[in-house]
Amino acid sequence: MLTNLMLGFGNFLYFPEDKSEYIPAAISMSVFVLMAVAAFYFIKRVSKKEEQKTKQFEEQISKMNKQNKG
Repeated sequence: MLTNLMLGFGNFLYFPEDKSEYIPAAISMSVFVLMAVAAFYFIKRVSKKEEQKTKQFEEQISKMNKQNKG
């Protein structure tokens, strides 16, 4: 069973003799990694803005509660 699995993956893996075939793959991988990093920072920035809005809203509610009780 293990040997059949190893032989099956032998057709899947491809290591070209001409190393210039790696260049397009490296470029596309770099593009996708940069897009993932940009998406991460974008989500992080939006999250911080939402956190600040939530804190302001909580402070506003707590002030209203204090005014209603007092």
